[in-house]
Amino acid sequence: MSEMKLSAEAITATVVADKSWTAVFADLVKARLTALVLLTTFVGFYLGERGTVDYLLMFHTLFGTALVASGAAALNQWLERDHDAKMRRTASRPLPSGRMQPATVAIFGGACSVVGLVYLAALVNPLTSVVGAVTSVSYLFIYTPLKRVTWVNTLVGAIPGALPPLMGWTAARNELSGEGWALFAILAFWQIPHFMAIAWLYRDEYAKAGFVMLPNVDAGGGRTAQQAISNTIALLLASLCPYAFGLNGKIYLAAALILGAGYCWCAVRFAQQLTAQRARQLFLASIIYLPLLIAALVGNKLK
Repeated sequence: MSEMKLSAEAITATVVADKSWTAVFADLVKARLTALVLLTTFVGFYLGERGTVDYLLMFHTLFGTALVASGAAALNQWLERDHDAKMRRTASRPLPSGRMQPATVAIFGGACSVVGLVYLAALVNPLTSVVGAVTSVSYLFIYTPLKRVTWVNTLVGAIPGALPPLMGWTAARNELSGEGWALFAILAFWQIPHFMAIAWLYRDEYAKAGFVMLPNVDAGGGRTAQQAISNTIALLLASLCPYAFGLNGKIYLAAALILGAGYCWCAVRFAQQLTAQRARQLFLASIIYLPLLIAALVGNKLK
């Protein structure tokens, strides 16, 4: 029996060791998160464009943003490598697993960030590059260290997470305006319940790794539930702004109301029963909400 166990462990170790470099690189740049960044940047650009879409400018915007996002993801993992090693959900990342060396990741992340910002300034516009720089700096040097100090890091982290659609807007319009900030607000408020659900599910692992999340300092869960509900309500109100600004029509308005109400309902159920099941349902609701709202934004654009 012990031999079978050892064989199974050896096979598992071999599978982990044989992880392709494509998969390792995808982990390094947080491919799924970067894909979300590019999607929301595209939405901001598309909504900001007047008339015919400038596909070359769109390409430059997305490519530059991809470089900045990839660099920030790599540098974040470089900064948090010791803490990631303590969490099961992050222990397999390139640095904790030993697949990449810290110096390599630091050089790659720094180079991508600098090149991306210069690229945006030269081929898109300086304003978009500035917004990109604010995104990276706030993510790496404010949000990341705050994770080990105060649960407010979640609120602060929503800021760099919500700036990509504003980058897309500034790329298309070369200005900061109410419409762009409305897109920022939608993504910012969406993130809080999403992260609260994750933090509740993994609160023990976060505590073990030294990260201070609200569920770790809120044993009863009342404040966690309050954050989930208040931010879904704020999201519902913010999601009406594109219609109020005349960017989108009544189809979008109906979608925003229905989706927002559904997200709020899941947050209320989570507040009523602070269980892993309700947290997963809230997380799933957040995953369903965003792509459907984006589809409505893009599909029902008026101008």
